[in-house]
Amino acid sequence: MGYKGRKRLAIFILVIGLPAYIVLAVTMMNIAPGFAKPIELLIYVLLGVGWIFPLKWVFMGIGQANPDQEDEHN
Repeated sequence: MGYKGRKRLAIFILVIGLPAYIVLAVTMMNIAPGFAKPIELLIYVLLGVGWIFPLKWVFMGIGQANPDQEDEHN
């Protein structure tokens, strides 16, 4: 996937996917039976950080200049 495609996918994930994931995670935690506070904290931390690992390849280098574009300053 090219730079532009990854950039569009990253924006889509951040605007649509991440809020949907947050709603899903909070809903799952509300449905689940009551856990001890340290276990509940651990679950929230894992849910909060765990989404990025499968999507890491999308966000790598998005903040940099487009590598596919020719350098026009030479």
